[in-house]
Amino acid sequence: MAAHGSAGHDTGSGAAGTWADRDLRQDKPHSARMYDFYLGGKDNYPADREAAAKVVTAFPGIKVCARANRAFMHRATRLLARRGIHQWLDIGTGIPTSPNLHEVAQAVAPDARVVYVDNDPIVLAHANALLISSDEGRTAYIEADVLDPESILTAPQLTGTLDLTQPVALSLNALMHFVPDEQAPYGIVDRLMSALPSGSALALSHCTQDFDPDTWQRVVDIYISSGTPAQLRGKTEVEGFFKGLDMVGPGVEVAHRWYPDEGTDATVATGGVTDAEVSLWAGVGFKP
Repeated sequence: MAAHGSAGHDTGSGAAGTWADRDLRQDKPHSARMYDFYLGGKDNYPADREAAAKVVTAFPGIKVCARANRAFMHRATRLLARRGIHQWLDIGTGIPTSPNLHEVAQAVAPDARVVYVDNDPIVLAHANALLISSDEGRTAYIEADVLDPESILTAPQLTGTLDLTQPVALSLNALMHFVPDEQAPYGIVDRLMSALPSGSALALSHCTQDFDPDTWQRVVDIYISSGTPAQLRGKTEVEGFFKGLDMVGPGVEVAHRWYPDEGTDATVATGGVTDAEVSLWAGVGFKP
């Protein structure tokens, strides 16, 4: 599936020196490294490649899905920056893949501030790539878990980087399908959004079984057997994450169809891509 279900802590410019003694769990597949494999990255290990190969066999469109997710993040970030949001909280950041969210945001708004959150040690290992900001802007990294939103909202890296009296974009890209219903995903999103002021926004993408349920069940089974919880959701369920928000047109849409006039990214060719290959609902909503 596109991305992984984790969250992060601000490490500062010395981040790369803080992970040497961490267990990177190289012998077990990890969704962040599998996602890196789908995107053609090199920050993955044999266990990740073996599990990812099983997914590719079950669902050859997974690489299209991953690229479509990155492209949605780029378009959503640019749109939000152009609409005046200059602060982001990006949870489930994943392994850095340029351009990262802050690079996209700061290309539009050089003073943009971004706090990245993830709980995977390999993301911490690469956190320095996330901390290279424009002179006017600022970035930070928090090592924390989305399942514990209070640890994110009270982290000094968050409160020291973002002004929570001003609008913030909460970015949850390909994350919540790794939070099953028993872990209260809607309550987590509600809690995070409740801490942000009026004018803030939610940008969210989520894998779905709507277009090919049998294939996606096989994909989910691979993740679960590899130790990663996963739950796909249909369009109505994904729309539930945006309850009470004012949606940007066209609302929740298949990722490659969401706001296509916002520009086409080189990371995904929309021509000939089918909804079933993308299998990702995406949307952006503003908090009244």
